Order: sequence, then C-alpha cells, then structure tokens
Amino acid sequence: MKPSLVLKMGQQLTMTPQLQQAIRLLQLSTLDLQQEIQEALESNPMLERQEEGEDFDNTDPLADGDALPNPGTQEVAFQESTVPTVENLEEGDWHDSERIPSELPVDTAWEDVYQTSASSLPSNDDDEWDFTSRTSSGESLQSHLLWQLNLAPMSDTDRLIAVTLIDCINDQGYLEESLADITEGFDPELDIELDEVEAVLHRIQQFEPAGIAARDLSECLLLQLRQLPPKTPWLSEAQRLVGDYLELLGSRDYSQLMRRMKLKEDELRQIIELIQSLNPRPGSQIEASEPEYVVPDVIVRKHNERWLVELNQEAVPRLRVNPHYAGFVRRADSSADNTFMRNQLQEARWFIKSLQSRNETLMKVATQIVEHQRGFLEYGEEAMKPLVLHDIAEAVGMHESTISRVTTQKFMHTPRGIYELKYFFSSHVSTAEGGECSSTAIRAIIKKLVAAENAKKPLSDSKIAGLLEAQGIQVARRTVAKYRESLGIAPSSERKRLM
Repeated sequence: MKPSLVLKMGQQLTMTPQLQQAIRLLQLSTLDLQQEIQEALESNPMLERQEEGEDFDNTDPLADGDALPNPGTQEVAFQESTVPTVENLEEGDWHDSERIPSELPVDTAWEDVYQTSASSLPSNDDDEWDFTSRTSSGESLQSHLLWQLNLAPMSDTDRLIAVTLIDCINDQGYLEESLADITEGFDPELDIELDEVEAVLHRIQQFEPAGIAARDLSECLLLQLRQLPPKTPWLSEAQRLVGDYLELLGSRDYSQLMRRMKLKEDELRQIIELIQSLNPRPGSQIEASEPEYVVPDVIVRKHNERWLVELNQEAVPRLRVNPHYAGFVRRADSSADNTFMRNQLQEARWFIKSLQSRNETLMKVATQIVEHQRGFLEYGEEAMKPLVLHDIAEAVGMHESTISRVTTQKFMHTPRGIYELKYFFSSHVSTAEGGECSSTAIRAIIKKLVAAENAKKPLSDSKIAGLLEAQGIQVARRTVAKYRESLGIAPSSERKRLM
C-alpha cells in the first residue's frame, strides 16, 4: 500500500482532569469523600481546613469579583439562603487566563466515563487516624468459644479435640462435619476414638450461646430447652415435640400434633410459644461483621409548615486556600519552586470548586426529591409517589447518569429515619382511576394487610391481589408474590398460626 495523507473531520469526547475530578467527587459517599479531603489536605500545602469559630467571608476565592452561590438551606419552594462553604482569598495579580469558570460542568451523557474509589487506608504520618474505628469488628463465634474453652479444665488431648470441633462450627452455630469424619482426621498415633470426640462435643454444647455445636435443628432446640429452669411450664412437652414431632410442627399440621400428643388446642399453643422463644441459629447472636456507618449528606426538617432541605455541614469540612502560602506565588517567576507552588494553588482552587459543585448538585437533586415525595414525609410509605431518574433529571436539567451518581451512597436524614436517596425512586402501577401508584406504596400496603390478617387463616397472594384491586390498584398475583418476597414475608402456608 502506498502511504498518503488524508484529511478527516470527526468529534470525540475529551475529559479534562478537572472534569474527571468533579465527576469522581460527585459519586463518592460521605465517608469516602472525607478520606479524599484528608488526603488532599496532606498532599497540597495550599489547602487548609476552615476551623470552627474563624471569621468566614462570603466572597468566592475562585474568581475575581464573581461570587458563586453557596448551597445552604433550601425550602421545597427553592428559596435559598447564603450559607458560605469556602473562605475568601485575595488573588492579587493572578493572570486572567488562569481563572476558573463560574460553572464547573459535571453532567455527562456517558455512563461510567470515570470510575474510582477513595483509598480507605491512611498515610503513614496521619496521627489522627483512628485504627480501631476503621478496622475493629465484632467478636467472631470461634474466638468466643475458644475464650470459654480456655476457662474450662481439660486435658491436652481433649483440648485438641475441642479446638478441632470449634473450627468445624459454622456461623449459624451448627457442627458441619460428622463426628466420624472428625475422628478420622486426627493423627492415628494419638489413638483418639469416637467416644472421646462425642464426650468433648457434649462439653462444648454447654458453652454459650445455648444450642451451640448442635448437629441439626432438633438437637439445637433440645439443648436450649435443657438449659431452662426445670419448673418452666410445658417444658417436658416441648422437649417431646422437638424430639419426635418437629417435622409436623414445620408443616403446621396442628391437628395431627394434637392427636399424637393428646393435647388441646390451647395447650399446644402454649408449647409452640415456648419453642418459638428459642433461637434456631444460636451462632447469629455473636456478631462478627464490621460495623457500618451511615453519615447523612442531607438533612430534611419541617419548619413553619414548610419542608427545609440543607446540607449536613458537619459531614464535610469547609476548606479554603491558605493565604499565607498563596502569597509566595509570583507570576513572573519561572523557577521550579514557584512553578510547583503555582500548580499546587491551581489544584487547590479546582478541588474547592469541585466540592462546591458537588454540594450544589446534591442540593438541587435532594430538593427536587423532597418536593416530589412530600406525601411520604407527611404520611409515610403508603403516600410514596412513583419516581424515576428521568423525572429528577428533567427537573434539574441534568443527565440521568449524573442523577444516578448523586443518588448512589448518598443519604437523607428525615423525621421518619435515614434513607438512601435511591430509596425515593420506584416504578409505578396503574390504578383503576387512571392514576399511578408506586411500588413502594404497594409494598407498604401489603405489609399492612399481612400484619392485620387472621393468623389462623392468612391471606393468600390471590386474596391480597383482590384486596388491592378493591382499592383501585391493579396488581397481578405474581407481582404480589414478588413484592411479598422482597419484604421477607413468608407464603400464607408458612404464616399460619395456631390461635
């Protein structure tokens, strides 16, 4: 092929580092953002934290003479009050070409054009970083049992058997391996027999929590019943039911139970209540997962019959450019030190601007959500309206991908609790009058109907669909089943209770 020059025209998306930074900060959760800010403060000498009680100027440090709006408190009528978020810096003779525009674009029509996550690890010189608050977790079940084992007098061989048995207990508290397999796993020179392993198992089954190291559900419940006071009403009958007729109880065949155990309905009901007070998963009492912290980004409160939306100012520290270091920058100096200071100052200004842009976008979206879901704030889940990302995107003039970023891992504190912003979005179902009802409201209605049902004759999915249709909500039976399962509600056959 002969080489040649060809002139072509085309378009392509070029994302500047500043736009990438703005999008990255927009999609971070509050905890990740705090870590990102801490890393920026440590790496950039031009940035500093606005300390509590210091004078705060409303003018903007990022552009000469052009003040930017600061997202403070907003009513659902979109009235703003100026609550400053950045500190003023006189830039002096900073060159006009290096000014930052008043509007920083963070909206984009491309999904996931820039993804990143803030590091959860601190720098080596961070003295304020609390290791225990970020790495501590609850006590594991194995460590809890080993702690009790250390307090029990036992021979070395029995202790070896006990440690092996504890390692075979799952998170629910059940022994996963059979005693025969555990016995075969020991060194033949130790000459450990099955009787010794079973004897040690019985000792472990006396540990806390009650019912631990059981091999099946029946043994787990029996272990818990044996630790109850001997004078507990219906104790012997409950032990007999758990030991011999647990399958009938699981299938809720109460008539067969009453016939085989020769009990009346009221007597059987009291026995079942005693069994239901036990824990079928004793290991779950020991929490081993790491604690999860939720810091609300937005606070919603009612004042003078109006709903106010405001950013949680305590969640994100206020930043400013350090005027002392900024004064060292000289425009005409091209030395390495001065170039470094100029670059750090520019990065600090962009970082503050990106934070402010994030806050403004978050306030716009949160205010629109509160405006749309005012019924939920007033009356609860049953008043939730259908809402999709497109509705909010159209109201604030942004792309749906931007709304998705803003509502992910962002939380709103309301008088009804703390909710992720995505919670307020739901699909719709048509009503008989031609209107729409949100899926969240339907779930709340289903939950209310099940809570008020006759426990002896629970409502089937078809019956619930009929009750919803009577209220003008047209929902198929399979849709009711899907909503019921998402709420963690068992089928009607499993909800049946003996009155």
